[in-house]
Formats: sequence, C-alpha cells, structure tokens
Amino acid sequence: MTAVAGPALGDGPRDPLPGLGIGRGVALRLAVDADAEALAVLCLENREYLRPWEPERAESYFTVEGQRANLRALLDAYDAGEMWPAVILVDGEVVGRITLNNILRGPLQSCFVGYWVARAHAGRGVATEAVRQALDVAFDELLLHRVEAFTRIDNHASQRVLEHNGFTVVGTARHHIHVDGRWHDERFFERLAPWDDGIAPLPPA
Repeated sequence: MTAVAGPALGDGPRDPLPGLGIGRGVALRLAVDADAEALAVLCLENREYLRPWEPERAESYFTVEGQRANLRALLDAYDAGEMWPAVILVDGEVVGRITLNNILRGPLQSCFVGYWVARAHAGRGVATEAVRQALDVAFDELLLHRVEAFTRIDNHASQRVLEHNGFTVVGTARHHIHVDGRWHDERFFERLAPWDDGIAPLPPA
C-alpha cells in the first residue's frame, strides 16, 4: 500500500473511463456510492492484511455506512478536481481501490498515487496493471506532468509495483507516516509523463 489523477476532474458525469474492458481481466472504474457494500466486505476481510500499511481506522470504517461516507468524501474531492478515486476490478469484481490524490494544477501539474489490493489477488500482477492504467489516466486524460508515490521502506512488494511502472526513487522521507503504532520512514518515488521534455507544460496537441 502506498502512502495513501484532458479535462478537469469535475467536468462531465461520473462515468467509467472508456476502453478499459470491464469484465476482461484487470480494469479500473471511477468509484460510485454503490461500491460501499463490496468495499466494506473487502476492508473487513483484509483488515489484518492491510493493517501494517494503513492508518488506524475507526470501527465504523469497516461498515457499509462507513464506506459510503468515505466514498462521498472522495467523490466530493473528485467533483472539486482534487482527486480521481477508482475501484480495481478483476473480471468485473471489485478487488481493491486506487486513487490519484492531491491533484495540483498551475506550475506543478502533479498528484500522488495510492492503492491497495485484496490479499486473495495479491502477487498476481493486479496492482501493477492497475497502476499502469492509472498512469494512463494521469498523463493522457488529466494531462498531469508528474505522479508521486510513497511506500514504507519495508514494503518491497509495493516498491516492485512502482518500479515495474517506471517509477524511480527520489529519496527517503524520515518518520513520514504514522501506522501500525509508530512513525515509519518511507521511500519517495516519482514518474514523469512520457511527453516530458523539460520545457513544455502540457503534451503536444
């Protein structure tokens, strides 16, 4: 789990992205209120599995109503152009979540990516493919220039996901996140847009 992305995010309806092949392998879809039940089941089933990487959660987080409230907050941020929250699907079934967070416009044009995949689907390349598709959204749809990510220094699986997607290590942020009862150092990764030439603020038309 990382330290948990065309037109502005708030433009248009909350529709799934075109061409992602829902029902055929790994796909992303913009989260909707109706995902609350599936996410509550996943969060509860994977509570111990995700605990070392996630912030401390209230008991309400693991309920349908708690997930519904969380989704409403994410979608409000989406409408404001600050975030792109999606669910990860395998053959049409929700198996995790991926989010392009803290979208910054102006001279930065950046965001950071956070994601998690249920234990039953870990180690099968699902997270790697989900991040690849999220990068397509960031660079091709949202026209961002830079995507950042953080992982705990001992989260080697997540680091491999990022490395397979062309991220490079920038450095180490000391005592960067408080999870699992203490502050942890995190590795800081970055990936620049394929169209980056060091000069142009946006990709060529």
